[in-house]
Amino acid sequence: MKKIISRMLLAALICFGLTACGSNGTENSRQQEDSSANNETEKNRQDTETEAEDTESTSEKTNEEEQIAEERVTEETASGQSGTLVVYFSCTGTTKGLAEAVANEWNADLYEIVPEEPYTSEDLDYNDDNSRSTKEMEDSSSRPAISGSVENMEQYDRIILGYPIWWGEAPRIVSTFVESYDFSGKTIIPFCTSGGSGIGSSSDTLETLAGNGTWLEGKRFSGGESGEDVIKSLGIE
Repeated sequence: MKKIISRMLLAALICFGLTACGSNGTENSRQQEDSSANNETEKNRQDTETEAEDTESTSEKTNEEEQIAEERVTEETASGQSGTLVVYFSCTGTTKGLAEAVANEWNADLYEIVPEEPYTSEDLDYNDDNSRSTKEMEDSSSRPAISGSVENMEQYDRIILGYPIWWGEAPRIVSTFVESYDFSGKTIIPFCTSGGSGIGSSSDTLETLAGNGTWLEGKRFSGGESGEDVIKSLGIE
């Protein structure tokens, strides 16, 4: 009988021990899970704070860039470089090169007068009485069509107008241009390119055709000058 009771007590002790171990294992497992959860929560919190800092840094950078851009616009306006458009007509590239140099030097917008019907080398044969350019210049009412137009012309208060000299005058397509816009309240500064002929009466003729605007005295350039030289020579400030 005592042996039976002893065995029963031993079995009970073993069961108690196993239960205790199981409880400790479960408790340890719970502690590990809680620790992992806490670590994950802390990591998420840190990630959130990092993202917030990055967002704030990006926002500050964007605001700084916008402020710099606004200051640049203000500086350009103060220096008189805002609202200037360089317009040119060029067939051989001489006037184009000069106009681009001026626009780049002055930080101005650039517009090319492009004919709807491009001029060919035959059209520009000054020795051919039947060439297109000859016939156009013989007819003061000729107005070759222009492809495209200046957008928002009203935003410009100064127009720098460049063109070659054909038979002592500006090409008729330049006449088309000046008759297509209202130059009221604008200052127009003409310049021409030529191998030898001066600007002559071309500027006065264009002023008459435009009918309004303040036209300053124009000058002739050979095409080899820099944009800075042209600006100084024209007295642009």
